[in-house]
Amino acid sequence: MNIAVNGRNVEVPEHYRVHVAEKMAHLERYDDKIIHYEVELFHENNRRQSKLCQRVEITGTGNGPVIRAEARGPDFYAALAAAITKFKTRLRRSHDRRQMHHDRRHPTPVTETTGTTGTLQPPTISTAPGTATDDGPEHQREPREVKDPGHIVREIQHAAEPMTVDQALSQMELVGHDFYLFLDAGGGQPSVVYRRKGYDYGVIRLA
Repeated sequence: MNIAVNGRNVEVPEHYRVHVAEKMAHLERYDDKIIHYEVELFHENNRRQSKLCQRVEITGTGNGPVIRAEARGPDFYAALAAAITKFKTRLRRSHDRRQMHHDRRHPTPVTETTGTTGTLQPPTISTAPGTATDDGPEHQREPREVKDPGHIVREIQHAAEPMTVDQALSQMELVGHDFYLFLDAGGGQPSVVYRRKGYDYGVIRLA
């Protein structure tokens, strides 16, 4: 597995790169389809968040959907640990969703195949800005400073493969957003899945 560590507005020392490699080495056993990890470090110049001014984003790509997690902390070591925890949670949740989907097609109790209940855990709400289509490796997430509110500061064209609602929910969970825009494989229309209260989901389709 390949790990790239970059600092957007900070210098990344070599000993921190070694630390990242050591802490992320075990992620391979959770999903061996992920072959490239991009770790990005940000320093937030915000006095109101001085205790959480360091931010780490982890993006995993490979032979499957993009997986992303981010976290803040008083230093980059704490932020990295929190981001890795979120990343592993999303991998487990994705595995549970796949198992539940398999269980609906094959009436074998999930407890016999995984040793767990196979239910979704309460979702971790990400504080990441942007939309669910911002997380592909081909997109740059450079923040822009806007003096006056109400302006369109980002416009992204995203190539979309048709997918089912269940696949869209899995993608949404993996990137940690509250909604996900996708092309419905059933009807062919643009649709959005989103979170509701009580850990339920909703779907919006254009007629």
